[in-house]
Amino acid sequence: QVQLVESGGGLVQAGDSLRLSCAASGRSVTAYAMGWFRQAPGKDREFVAARARPDTRTNYADSVKGRFTIFRDNAKNTVYLQMNNLKLDDTAVYYCAASPYSSASSNSGDYTDWGQGTQVTVSS
Repeated sequence: QVQLVESGGGLVQAGDSLRLSCAASGRSVTAYAMGWFRQAPGKDREFVAARARPDTRTNYADSVKGRFTIFRDNAKNTVYLQMNNLKLDDTAVYYCAASPYSSASSNSGDYTDWGQGTQVTVSS
């Protein structure tokens, strides 16, 4: 089991950038495919981005493709979500998750360990 702690959320304006961090402990992030999901008020949790293991294959939701990047720093045992050109619709609680499978899955059911979430609010 791996413990995940997200950070880096906050209040930003539309068009700004933000980088979320997901610090892992207990096991190496290299043992997992890692994903980011988000949940806006009144909506279901939705897939944002994922990174496969052990290679660099990535998968993005269409709504964030070209604006968000998921990457990993093995030395820091941390996964990041770089978010550029933020939009009002990006407002949500963002969750980091770890999957024991190898693929960069968009299915939340493939992820067994979750962080507590970090709030991202984008204002106009």
